Amino acid sequence: MHHLLANLRAMSQRLAIVTDSTASLPAQLAARLGIRVVPLQVKIGDRITNEDQLDRAELFAALRADVPVATAEPSSSAFFWAYQEAADAGATAIISIHISGRLSQTCAAAQSAADRCGVPVRVVDSQTTGMSLGFAVLAAARAAAAGRAPGDVLALAAAQRGHINQLVYVDTLEYLRRGGRIGPAAAFLGTALSIKPLLGVDGGQIVPVTRVRGTRRALSQLVDLAGRGVDGDRLQAAVEHIDAPDRAADTARLLAKRFPALPEPIVTPSSATLAVHLGPGAVGLALSPG
Repeated sequence: MHHLLANLRAMSQRLAIVTDSTASLPAQLAARLGIRVVPLQVKIGDRITNEDQLDRAELFAALRADVPVATAEPSSSAFFWAYQEAADAGATAIISIHISGRLSQTCAAAQSAADRCGVPVRVVDSQTTGMSLGFAVLAAARAAAAGRAPGDVLALAAAQRGHINQLVYVDTLEYLRRGGRIGPAAAFLGTALSIKPLLGVDGGQIVPVTRVRGTRRALSQLVDLAGRGVDGDRLQAAVEHIDAPDRAADTARLLAKRFPALPEPIVTPSSATLAVHLGPGAVGLALSPG
């Protein structure tokens, strides 16, 4: 704790925010807020590509054809150069917020780079992924742009974890099983094809929430469960999808019906890394306090 406080005192207001591509942030939004996004890597067959350079159509075709597909965290050097670029642009401190350490070694790679960086870097394990991570990053970036103290920005990002409702619909658990990320959601393996799982993230890992018969009912339940206990007048939402724009649009319409005062949600494709592990057809919903 003393070491962390000392680092925070060393930080000035010229604070840069870094995240990874699993945050599923739309590129224009990230650029507008000055967020640096370090891409994870996707391996299709024997070829490894940074996911920001990946042909999505090729990825989806490979997933549907059962071609071997895997993911890997960014290299430590990728993080180092992202931090160096931020420092060269004038940042004197960096907060780097990433996918759960129980789902990826991304935080470890970021920390390795942080230890070699010439400016203070605080690596934060968000204990989540997707636009739930994205909302934490957006909150941090807006607070940093407003000149908030680094300690306040860190506290804000950490607080987001407990206030974002996140659920994911998947057509099948097969992709999670293949990638070894299934965790407690393995309890849903072996269900009939017509029974669709809804999953969440708890304690940094993917967990089962419920099962629903049929896609239409599952998407309706996705909105109902994610919307429980939230104030629709003070809410921001994101719908992300994996090669399922029509399902994402349906989910956005259900959201508008449930929360008439809700601002237009962010609707965006999920990161390619999440696509590998959740599979085509998946839809994620994240609701965050406004």
